[in-house]
Amino acid sequence: MQSVGEYNSEHIPFYISTPTSDRALLIEVLGEQGYCWIADEDIVLANPKADLERYKAMPGGLSQQIIKSEFWRLEIAKNYLCLDSDGVFIKNFYRSDFIAEGGSPYTVLHQNKEFFQLAADRGYLKIEQALRSEAKRVQAMFERKGPTFYCAPAPFIWSAKVWESLDREHLTRLNISIWEFISLDYPETLIYGEALLKYRAIPLLAIEPLFRTYHYDWQYYLMRRLGETEAKLRQNYLGVIYQSTWRSELNFESSKKSLLSQILKRTKRLMRYLQSFI
Repeated sequence: MQSVGEYNSEHIPFYISTPTSDRALLIEVLGEQGYCWIADEDIVLANPKADLERYKAMPGGLSQQIIKSEFWRLEIAKNYLCLDSDGVFIKNFYRSDFIAEGGSPYTVLHQNKEFFQLAADRGYLKIEQALRSEAKRVQAMFERKGPTFYCAPAPFIWSAKVWESLDREHLTRLNISIWEFISLDYPETLIYGEALLKYRAIPLLAIEPLFRTYHYDWQYYLMRRLGETEAKLRQNYLGVIYQSTWRSELNFESSKKSLLSQILKRTKRLMRYLQSFI
């Protein structure tokens, strides 16, 4: 939120959604200025097929995927940029970074080859295998043959028309809601991309990822050793994502972990840092 406030040159409206029960905590952590708050429950209930009890019973990591995917139903915007909290902007951004002259949004769409090659070079072969398997599963649901594509990492430029076409052309035919469709095995980022490729609700204007993403600490250490800095990243990226799975200081809950757990985690990170010199 701090980086949005610093680099949001055109004052594009910024929204944060939480469960109603978490609003007091949100205000305690962030205050009440600099964003518009929306209750998760309002987004859930905007879908006539949604089940509020299903939302409440879901793990937070899964329900937030669907909440982000259903934001369009509030009709606040035709297109929106979906941010994750472990990303930060590093330079000024404008509507033109996300929307083409004719009004159509760009779409992050690529084959992830750079990261796959880097992981292979470092011996992390299972990373590519897992991501390709995930993409193939979603691709098969839409009966598309050909190469795998990725609409990640965040931030995602999403169109209400694409989500609406998924609901109308796919979910209605299956007689289910998106709450029964998105799962940990079928993530929303891949579903959005496949829905766009199949139903073509908007022109496909493909671009590379908007942010540089350090998926793992070994990747971060290696890139830093090659001379990569935030100042240099500004030539090609609007921001940086430091995955909160390894950057524990970005996790609000990290301080609650035991001292032994924190020491073990830091020791493993040190080993991976030393490995970057090999």
